[in-house]
Amino acid sequence: MHGTKYGAALRALVQRVREASVAVGDGDVGRIGKGYLVLLGIRKGDTPEAAAALARKVAELRIFNDEAGKMSRSLADVGGSVLVVSQMTLYGDVSKGRRPSFDAVAPGAEAEPLYEAFLAGLRAAGCPLETGRFGAMMDVALVNEGPVTFMLELD
Repeated sequence: MHGTKYGAALRALVQRVREASVAVGDGDVGRIGKGYLVLLGIRKGDTPEAAAALARKVAELRIFNDEAGKMSRSLADVGGSVLVVSQMTLYGDVSKGRRPSFDAVAPGAEAEPLYEAFLAGLRAAGCPLETGRFGAMMDVALVNEGPVTFMLELD
């Protein structure tokens, strides 16, 4: 449908952080130290297979610096954690006009099981994990280390 071997491709904006947190209302619902803040976008037609594959990709990224300053260390190598926040606006389209279109975004009933499949994939890979609250209005705070930020989609 979207031209990948998985049928579609979720989108993950991965930021290497010193710390990150997400709050709903007046209280934190997730907080990590060193690791990744992952903003996860899900579009119509995405699949559980794509969610699992993207989770493996995130878990295996090597974007932490070694002693020589080269990005060669993984999350596990540095004892890091992951904070995952659903973010439908990653598939918002602002190519026409000034208001975003969200036509490509998966509706909540379709997206939430895929969000959960992505989380299950990270857990299966042994990643210490915190999350936001799916579908909620959230406040996200982070200290981006580097800054280092990558947009991941699968081919």
